[in-house]
Amino acid sequence: VRRVFISDEFDDSLLPRYLTFVRGVVDSNDLPLNVSREILQESRIVRVMRKRLIRKTMDMLTEIADRENKEDYETFWDAFGRNLKLGIIEDTANRDALAPLLRFQTSKTDKGKMRGLGDYVKDMAEGQSSIYYVAADTREAAEASPFLEQIKKKGFEVLYLIDPIDEVAMTNLSQFKEKKLVDISKEDLDMGAEDDADKAKAKEIEDEYKVLTDWMKDVLGAKVEKVTVSRRLTDTPCILVTSKFGWSANMERIMKAQAMGDSRASEYMKGRKTMEINPFSPVILDLKARQASGSAEAVATAELLFDTAMLTSGFNIDQPAEFAAKIFALLDKAVDGRKSDDAKTPAAAAAAPKAPKAAPKAPVIEPEVM
Repeated sequence: VRRVFISDEFDDSLLPRYLTFVRGVVDSNDLPLNVSREILQESRIVRVMRKRLIRKTMDMLTEIADRENKEDYETFWDAFGRNLKLGIIEDTANRDALAPLLRFQTSKTDKGKMRGLGDYVKDMAEGQSSIYYVAADTREAAEASPFLEQIKKKGFEVLYLIDPIDEVAMTNLSQFKEKKLVDISKEDLDMGAEDDADKAKAKEIEDEYKVLTDWMKDVLGAKVEKVTVSRRLTDTPCILVTSKFGWSANMERIMKAQAMGDSRASEYMKGRKTMEINPFSPVILDLKARQASGSAEAVATAELLFDTAMLTSGFNIDQPAEFAAKIFALLDKAVDGRKSDDAKTPAAAAAAPKAPKAAPKAPVIEPEVM
């Protein structure tokens, strides 16, 4: 008996879940006619067919991606890109084949344009040893992230993960062509090799700010794991980074939004927060001076810096009303200072010596003409 139609639905027996968009006909002389779920699970023929179908699909997608007409693969990616990201998470055996097919927006692409990991590695800057990425809700949020400051200054490219599934996929991928995938919002960021002079200078700055960092840790208490001097900031006064093996700020927001999320798991998966301060920021220099002089305002400034770092680093503030009260108090102080300056201005003007008045001119009498 030949050409017997067996079934048009094999669930994930022949193709994994992430390749459900593939359509085709499988013609085999070896498949048993008496088909059941148990037979399909135990049949060596079905396992071989599944393996060959996946390989054939990967070859087809690679061929589309390598075409000169890049619009073909861009059209496919727009429709089924998430399926391939799901494959990175679920299919450990084919991650190496799926990784070159991934596409992301980066710090060196125009808005809406994407590039693959292969092109990223090919164009890596000198001294760059890892593939960097940052997760955010939108490209605009990723571009404005303070974590990029020093990395962009060095000329390193950063992947923008703006799809909720992106960060999970990259965490499972972990590396590409022996290059580690690094989340720049995590602690202990490696930004390439440093010479002895740079290391000595960094150690000197850490020692100089040790009193301030220890004091800030005491003020903030359990809110942070520790306070350190940052090497990734150039303009922003401070940020919050998370531990390597915990959730990032973006992942924490995503998991909180899950309707059926496990609250117990979220408690121990939250990354421990480390506060990094920018030693060259005028705000931090002012705080250092206030703390050294014993100013009462130093504690309030440190707490306000922590709250703003929560926002700029992508976290949600637990007590927004309390944060708003701190901002209003700061505005009130600024208004009072302005009123004080305005009050001093008229008094100063009154105290200033007045210029002497000019003497009146004598009237000129014209002689009468007879």
